[in-house]
Amino acid sequence: MKFGKRIKEQIQESLPEWRDKFLRYKELKNLISSPAPLESIFLALLNAEIDKFNAFFVEQEEDFIIHHKELQYRIQRLVEKCGDNNEMFREEIGEIRKDIVNFHGEMVLLVNYSNINYTGLAKILKKYDKRTRGGIRSPFIQKVLHQPFFKTDLVSRLVREWETTMDAVFPATVAEAEGYERSAAVTSAAAGEGIFRNTVAALLTMREMRRGSSTYSAFSLPPLNISDTDLVQFSSPIPIL
Repeated sequence: MKFGKRIKEQIQESLPEWRDKFLRYKELKNLISSPAPLESIFLALLNAEIDKFNAFFVEQEEDFIIHHKELQYRIQRLVEKCGDNNEMFREEIGEIRKDIVNFHGEMVLLVNYSNINYTGLAKILKKYDKRTRGGIRSPFIQKVLHQPFFKTDLVSRLVREWETTMDAVFPATVAEAEGYERSAAVTSAAAGEGIFRNTVAALLTMREMRRGSSTYSAFSLPPLNISDTDLVQFSSPIPIL
């Protein structure tokens, strides 16, 4: 699949309030296609995009940290209230189950947001160098590797923690579900169709993009720092060809 089509699909599959936060890939591609694309204008647009990514990513990350603590507190209060009464605990955990699954899903979406925008930058820089016979891709990507939006370690750690939490607090029928269809049927009932569909689309995209080629380059994403889930299995780092 062409990347322009892929990022368009990702924007549509993302949360509505996120859709203007993605890379303006088509606009940058059109600039490169102009008769004499100016490097100064091209780099200015890329730097503006990076500022946009960073501002959005950091804001989401800060919100996640707050929500993480709030959910931990709610579960702790529930544990204290129910004591050893597992039946009571399972009945009342349903009140916060949707929040837990939605929170996990939004964090997965943010990791995918980082991946898709980094990939777009790498691809558009490659197109620019090919069009102009320039050499700005490598130094620019080195700069990108140090940007806040690229550093997903904290969010990935929270994703793993909440996967462990979901295994612990969800009924055994969910923990023991095998295969995509059974997981989807049970989880969507708890999480709501919208966020679940968006999360599955993001997970499948991250898997798909890593299947593109066995070639690894200096511009490839690092191995995805998220554990396997019941929905998809992740494989090798994403190739940027």
